[in-house]
Amino acid sequence: MDLFLKGKTAVVTGASQGLGRAITKELAMEGVTVLAVARNESLLNELKAEVAAAGGVVPVTLVQDFVAVDGPQKIAAAAFDKLGNIDILINNAGRSRPLDVVGADEDWYASLLLDFERHRQLTQQFLPHFMERKQGSVLNITSTYELRSINASGVFKASLVMWSKQLAGELGKYGIRVNCLQPGLLDTENVRRFFTPEQRKAFAEREMPLGDFGEPQDIANMATFLVSPRAKYVTGTVATVDGGWNRYAF
Repeated sequence: MDLFLKGKTAVVTGASQGLGRAITKELAMEGVTVLAVARNESLLNELKAEVAAAGGVVPVTLVQDFVAVDGPQKIAAAAFDKLGNIDILINNAGRSRPLDVVGADEDWYASLLLDFERHRQLTQQFLPHFMERKQGSVLNITSTYELRSINASGVFKASLVMWSKQLAGELGKYGIRVNCLQPGLLDTENVRRFFTPEQRKAFAEREMPLGDFGEPQDIANMATFLVSPRAKYVTGTVATVDGGWNRYAF
């Protein structure tokens, strides 16, 4: 299926590894020129080499700390300078942050910055541009936020969802779509911290109808569709890719 993405431009944060890396590669294979943003220059260079070897559009890279005070401004400035018009923004950066019932303020504030505030600020850097052009697609990568233990990231990713729905309601008249993508448990470094191989196998067999954790490519596939013109009538929604883990009946 042609997703009609060839020639488009995109900005992806947290692009050097995990979900962001997979999303960047998939977009590049569909003909999108991506500004791939991350802190690790060597991983970004490896990403460029992988995309080139696979025959995709080689990403433009930016080494930038997303949570720096001027991070959103620097990312946006680089995007306009290097890509010109921007068609797609994928807010991917984030990190699970489990806390005790009484969590330290600095941990809550750090998660607020990484998992909500900087995404809001970066998006607002691009919204006037999208509104003027009467087009644009914003995709916010959330997390499994319906948890039974305290996780600051889950709290602020849930806030990201509510804000995204509000944006979708305001921006539809400009032809701008805003969606969220909620990953389940995936085989990434961020998730491997919490499961031994034996624990992963037992948990997946007990909780997931499809029997195992997913892979970053599973998220990349859905993300690429959601930002493409093929999804032109999809906005204000949360797409879940979790192997059937999330459920509301027990």
